[in-house]
Amino acid sequence: MDSVADIGGATGWGKVDPPTPQDKDAVFHEAWEGRAFALTLLTMGRVSGQNLDAFRYALSRLDSKSYFDDDYYGRWLNASELMLVESGVIAPGAVDARARKNAGEDVEEPADPELNKPDYAATAAGSLRQVEEAPRFAVGDTVTTLTDVDSDANKLPVYVRGRSGVVEAIQPAHVFPETHARFLGEKAQHVYSVRFASTELYGADAEKFDLTIEIFDDYLQEKA
Repeated sequence: MDSVADIGGATGWGKVDPPTPQDKDAVFHEAWEGRAFALTLLTMGRVSGQNLDAFRYALSRLDSKSYFDDDYYGRWLNASELMLVESGVIAPGAVDARARKNAGEDVEEPADPELNKPDYAATAAGSLRQVEEAPRFAVGDTVTTLTDVDSDANKLPVYVRGRSGVVEAIQPAHVFPETHARFLGEKAQHVYSVRFASTELYGADAEKFDLTIEIFDDYLQEKA
């Protein structure tokens, strides 16, 4: 999560423009958005052989222009293209070349690459799993999040790292996105709802409130 997708508490991203008012009852506000949605669902599974966590991982690896400038469903299309390239379904630059060719340009399209779909199969539907191990922490325990995480596929926001909070609830066990996104196994584990004081996260001068965050077991340790 060390990426453009994790900007909580960060500065330097420029002006935020409020979205244009739209019909709140409309699922898609333009026809292309519906097509982008359907294409992404098809791409992340049947076509590329990947999964939802891999799609989210692809989103987090987009450059800032591809993430911010192309709107919500444009971002989905950019991540879908990345998954197709990494699975060897299309070559890098193939989408751009085809679009330019369809617009009438004399463009040579790249050759088809060698297919490289991940060797992946889910053990069950959805992300909820049963685990034999009892939860390491109980409601009321004070825990501290890790400071260092090894993978750019992690799901621990930067602003909460190395901070201490109190376990409020133990959630059902889930597939671990960090390994699942990279096809290193489901590594199902407990998830905890941890309550943090605003001053713990943002400093003594912060507005006073509590923030509760769901955190995977791998990212927690006993408070020293």
